[in-house]
Amino acid sequence: MQHPTQHSARNERYESPVTLDDIRGAHKMLSGVARCSPMEGSRHLSGLVGSPVHLKCENLQRTGSFKLRGAYVRIAGLNPVERAAGVVAASAGNHAQGVALAASLLGVRSTVFMPVPAPLPKVAATRDYGADVRLHGQTVDEALAAAKEYAEETGAVFIHPFDHPDIVAGQGTLGLEILEQCPEVRTILVGVGGGGLIAGISAAVKPLRPDVRVIGVQAAGAAAYPPSLAAGHPVTLDSFATMADGIMVGRPGDVPFGIVEHLADGVRTVSEDALSRALLVCLERAKMVVEPAGASPVAALLEAADPDSEEPGFDGPVVAVLSGGNIDPLLMQRVLRHGMAAAGRYLSLRLRLTDRPGALAALLATLSATDANVVDVAHVRTDPKLNLGEAEVDLRLESKGPEHCEAVLAALREAGYVVV
Repeated sequence: MQHPTQHSARNERYESPVTLDDIRGAHKMLSGVARCSPMEGSRHLSGLVGSPVHLKCENLQRTGSFKLRGAYVRIAGLNPVERAAGVVAASAGNHAQGVALAASLLGVRSTVFMPVPAPLPKVAATRDYGADVRLHGQTVDEALAAAKEYAEETGAVFIHPFDHPDIVAGQGTLGLEILEQCPEVRTILVGVGGGGLIAGISAAVKPLRPDVRVIGVQAAGAAAYPPSLAAGHPVTLDSFATMADGIMVGRPGDVPFGIVEHLADGVRTVSEDALSRALLVCLERAKMVVEPAGASPVAALLEAADPDSEEPGFDGPVVAVLSGGNIDPLLMQRVLRHGMAAAGRYLSLRLRLTDRPGALAALLATLSATDANVVDVAHVRTDPKLNLGEAEVDLRLESKGPEHCEAVLAALREAGYVVV
């Protein structure tokens, strides 16, 4: 990451394919269509990082994410012949809903290909917004191939989720709102998949406030931007996987990549543990339902606040963009459980005890005295690995945090139990 003065000098001659005027025009076009999403201060995160933190709540946008902005601007820019042919897109969720609603508002027929395993709530929402939903393949890539084939066969206009100047301009309207809502901002953190959102925000913010640092955040398991920026061109990952499906993209888009390379201030990566802890923080402390991709900027703040982190902190005030809130309830259940474990709120352990009447009750009484909540108990009495007269117990406990976990373990050892 470069110092702002170096950054400005580096880009004096760079001509972005998306200009500030383009973004201002998109902003006017979206008036009455996309809402100016609220910005909320976070005392909890501010205390963690030592400077003011504000949350740009795009999870409260229509369709539950920022995607409506770019989709509407792109479809609104089609000529009458193109509109008559209809539009087609491929997505597992947010882009699908953005295209469906944008097309309906503009009176354009839309077809959206979604992978068969796509969460049912997202499929239903896309249909409710007016799209003809077609389930195809097991992955977004397979759905994407089907959508492009459909476009060739029918003449429908393919609406790319991030690799088009109109899409980037629409997403960039978020940057104008951030500067208006928090004029003292010093750092903007934004989740990155293909790069449309960070490219748009950078193209909006840098001409007006070159001192503001725009930093992207990717899941470490699906981080195509760091190697691409190092190589100087988009690089395709051989494999990628993350719970943050909204930013699980294997290759940066050509249009956003150039903007990110010249205008943004770098891209950080965050772990799956940090993503799940961030989702938990958003829910518990900010009262915000956010999907893992939308929580990625909060994950970056949590990792930067870790005393053992090697990453530098962020100059405040910081605006973290909560880019979406469309999370499947089943995924939320799993991620929250993972987040509680990562935050030291779950304790899993195994111990052996004498197989006699009352032994399990005595163990549970010891745990009860520590104020730990027993979530699961597995009591095994017949196993060739056990000695005669022994039983093994697997426990999963809900605790109040890491210090409480240590207190529970200490109480068990003091009572004579050998914890494995």
